[in-house]
Amino acid sequence: MPTLAADSLALQRFYHWEKSSPNRLALTQPMGGGQLKEFTWAEVGEQTRRMAAHLKALGQAQGWEPGAKVAILSKNCAWWLLSDLAIWMAGYVSVPLYPTLAPETIRQILTHSEARACFIGKLDGWGGMKSGVPEGLQCFSYPLSPADAQKDYEGWDAICARNEPLQGQPLRQADELATLIYTSGTTGAPKGVMHSFGAFAWAMSAALERIPMSAQDRMLSYLPLAHVVERVLVEHGWLHTGFSVFFAESLESFAADLQRARPTIFFSVPRLWVKFQQGVQAKMPEKKLALLLSLPIIGGLVRKKIMKALGLDQCRIAAGGAAPMPVALLNWYRRLGLPINEGYGMTENLAVSHITIPGRDQTGSVGPAYKGVECRIDPANGELQMRSPAVMLGYYKEPKLSAEVMTADGWFRTGDKAKIDEHGCAHITGRVKDLFKTSKGKYVAPAPIEDSLGAYPGVEACVVTGANLGQPVGIVMLSPTVASASAAERSAISEGLSAHLAAVNAKLDPHEQLDCVTVITTPWTVDNGFITPTFKVKRNHIEEVYGPKLEGWAAQRKPVVFGD
Repeated sequence: MPTLAADSLALQRFYHWEKSSPNRLALTQPMGGGQLKEFTWAEVGEQTRRMAAHLKALGQAQGWEPGAKVAILSKNCAWWLLSDLAIWMAGYVSVPLYPTLAPETIRQILTHSEARACFIGKLDGWGGMKSGVPEGLQCFSYPLSPADAQKDYEGWDAICARNEPLQGQPLRQADELATLIYTSGTTGAPKGVMHSFGAFAWAMSAALERIPMSAQDRMLSYLPLAHVVERVLVEHGWLHTGFSVFFAESLESFAADLQRARPTIFFSVPRLWVKFQQGVQAKMPEKKLALLLSLPIIGGLVRKKIMKALGLDQCRIAAGGAAPMPVALLNWYRRLGLPINEGYGMTENLAVSHITIPGRDQTGSVGPAYKGVECRIDPANGELQMRSPAVMLGYYKEPKLSAEVMTADGWFRTGDKAKIDEHGCAHITGRVKDLFKTSKGKYVAPAPIEDSLGAYPGVEACVVTGANLGQPVGIVMLSPTVASASAAERSAISEGLSAHLAAVNAKLDPHEQLDCVTVITTPWTVDNGFITPTFKVKRNHIEEVYGPKLEGWAAQRKPVVFGD
């Protein structure tokens, strides 16, 4: 770990804002019914210190080991951040869980991490989740927790009321373990990625060189804080720069939440950027929009009106990541005057690997590496390998798996294939292990084909598969309005998709060309296991469910097939 400034670690940054800006707004939390609860830095400090005192006393009374694990199972809210700070201040390690997990996965993570306690927070499906909490585990609830949780577990406010604030400035060292971030499991059971306080501090210093942020910025927190990007960008960005964080209330209120926050920095995953685009297109046909944007004065007014309607009129930095951003989508937003910086990274390197440079058109790439990040391409298989001070300490209790993802000379194996262009920008071309072989013995890389296939309007997600088939097959999930189309509308969709498929195939080598595209009418959701909480498609699950149907679809000899 390189030398870091003494005040760059998370707790030290918190103490700085608590002391220097006690009355400045830190967090804004919707409480339902249009009510908002605001927290100044002094109030954040007051409640955090009271909860930290409680956790420390509990640990001493029950004999918790140094660095004991304390879990957080909650949707994003102010108390999520306060809990994390309290866990650290008390000398423990936080273990965040996605708020949409199945009970079996909750139990697996809480057991594997050896969590000593758990905050049960804001949740939509607690009734179906609570069986995953091991019997006897010490739990606490939030003011926004489900009623059952508030009845079963002592509440945050009651705990704070009976504990005096922890005094002083308890410190954690750069090389100390800060958290276990369990991967979202696109390729199997979640693994506990270990990260230190120093890794977070270095990641923020590298990120701020590429994406400048300050105390005057505003961010809306809505992607799961259990995910590495939200954790680094929102939580540690908040602690490092002191900007204001607004929380989304629900999926239904998301548009209003954006209007309320008017974020100056906004990060979203590709699927949500697509949904925003579809919302605009539903109100204004693409041909009409293109015409209006081409007019000198009217075009500027239309751009402003659309950005204001989206709640992004104050946005100065927009970013996307977690999955590939289709070039057509990036170009569409650029025409609206909102260039989106595409980033690349993963849980294992705190998502700080590559990102496009603001103000430069590097569309089609994920930009150059952050300063301090080294990268190289393995000549044997084209894999992108990297190293930096933000690379994980390893997978918790998994020394063999930890060793497997590192090369003998200390580089992290990303598992992604890439090319580096003459400007130093990385182009991700697929997964090393996603390659599949057709029955003709030819290997197919699905990612580039999926990028082209997903450019068709209305496609929310797609997968290209077909191991051991004569030719690959595309599977697409359309937006809800398209998926519920009538028979006549399906005919038009089929015609449009057929033309799009022909255009895609025309640019592919013969062995890569798709036999057909199957339109799936069942939505892929987190609840039914087809996507992760950050909207990444679970390729393994897609292939497990639809694999037995592939031959039948292809045998229909139609370019477009409607499945279920």
